[in-house]
Amino acid sequence: MQPIRLWMAGPRQRAGPNPWKVVFLLEELGLPYELKVINFSDVKSPPLTDLNPNGRVPVIEDPNRGLVLWESGAVLTYLVQEYDKDHVLTYADGNEVHHLNQWLFFQTSGQGPYYGQAAWFRILHPERVQSAIDRYDNEVQRIIGVLDRALEGKEWLVGDKMTFADMAFVPYNSRVHIFFDCQPEDGLKKFPNVEAWNRRMTSRDSWKKVLELQSTVEINV
Repeated sequence: MQPIRLWMAGPRQRAGPNPWKVVFLLEELGLPYELKVINFSDVKSPPLTDLNPNGRVPVIEDPNRGLVLWESGAVLTYLVQEYDKDHVLTYADGNEVHHLNQWLFFQTSGQGPYYGQAAWFRILHPERVQSAIDRYDNEVQRIIGVLDRALEGKEWLVGDKMTFADMAFVPYNSRVHIFFDCQPEDGLKKFPNVEAWNRRMTSRDSWKKVLELQSTVEINV
């Protein structure tokens, strides 16, 4: 199998969470891949816009299927459909399949955008707008609260095993301490079900590899 090429943006401190969702899944599936790291300031220009006219990451190029694909949810779904034939991280049929999509869409349309705006107004916006900071910080807490209630009395969002839908939440959850003004290890303390769920995933070798790459990845395009 030829390596799947994954495009992301750097340098390290500007690398967003979405590409790491893909790395996490690639590692968990044991698939070969290579990282193409473009400067964050160049995402709206070629060569990235030749692949994704929206100029955002992640983008994958899969030479095994002749496919270019963007949008993280679409990429995750493609990878499990094509390469998780034993349904280790998915389900073959039944209501679980639809519930996986439900939670993946919640991550991509709920967690991701709200966390992104919260980070923007706290870190990147040129002036401090307290009303915006408060709004998005509150939304971050609301989203985590939804997850905490959903996980009451169970270990995983869908069924009795970790799936790619669970995994999609980890890169964003690893940054919640930014919004709560606390140490990284304390970011989820107020949400014990989410904290335990997140810990079950971050203890895996696949996530440890993500952390290793996050500390070493450099621009190479």
